[in-house]
Amino acid sequence: MSAPTGIVYTANERDGSITRVQLETGVKQTTKVEITPHNVQVSPDGKRLLAVGVSSHDGHGAAGATSKGKLLVMETSGASDRVLIDAGDQPAHVVTDASGGRAFVSDSGSNVVHVIDLASKRSVGQIPTDKYPHGLRLSPNGKDLYVANMRGGTVSVIDVGTLKETARISVGKGPVQVGFSTDGTMAFVSLSAENSLGIIDTAKGRLVKKVPVGSTPIQMYATPDTRNVYVANQGSATKPADTVSVVDPQAGKVVATIKTDKGAHGVAISKDGRYVFVTNIEAGTLSIIDTTSNKVVATHRVGAGPNGVTYLE
Repeated sequence: MSAPTGIVYTANERDGSITRVQLETGVKQTTKVEITPHNVQVSPDGKRLLAVGVSSHDGHGAAGATSKGKLLVMETSGASDRVLIDAGDQPAHVVTDASGGRAFVSDSGSNVVHVIDLASKRSVGQIPTDKYPHGLRLSPNGKDLYVANMRGGTVSVIDVGTLKETARISVGKGPVQVGFSTDGTMAFVSLSAENSLGIIDTAKGRLVKKVPVGSTPIQMYATPDTRNVYVANQGSATKPADTVSVVDPQAGKVVATIKTDKGAHGVAISKDGRYVFVTNIEAGTLSIIDTTSNKVVATHRVGAGPNGVTYLE
């Protein structure tokens, strides 16, 4: 069995750090940062790591947190320079456009998506959404941004060219994150309050199916062939779940359930689709799943409360 290669980064919200895991060697480096990072994303060229969170260590959305949100930009080369950019009241997730020139940050506190020019290091616009925008991802063709609105029960579709919301799709209760099939014909949305994965027909612009999964699904990622979608089931703080549901989107059913660690939350996948990387928020670990066997083949201790995760080939 070939070992995974590349680098995984985890956003450790509870201790204000980011962990870098070198997969070939298992060497880990945890770095304290200026924010409590909720989400991380590698830029398309692999040169920059973007993270969002609040600038105090009160935690994401915590009562009494008064500091404004920030976008942190770091070099994946290990250079020490770090840039902080204002990113609204309560930034949740960040992605870039296909060129990597602009970052899109969902602001759950203000019901907008901030558009940030990374060259000038400033906001160049705000796009209104439904209530409490959270997870967001760019469509495979790079033209549309899908945003899960947790308290609105909808997914916003934003045209990246015009920077306007072009559709708002009703999906169900507690949508947290979105994802796509490789060809872009399907979008996926985790419905945390319904314990299900929603499947959207992107051409029709509507939800076409809900697949029951585990307790409180959070993030998901489809394999490059879209044969399966891996859904992390977090559960609650008092009763954390520890599974990943493997969904066949064509059949519309769960085909496997994988035990990981307490509080399965963030999901990323290797470029070849061989490995899935899952953060376990309550356990403080990163699980690596081999998709050929659907078994956990390695577990790494990272920082406290790992949320978002991203992969660099």
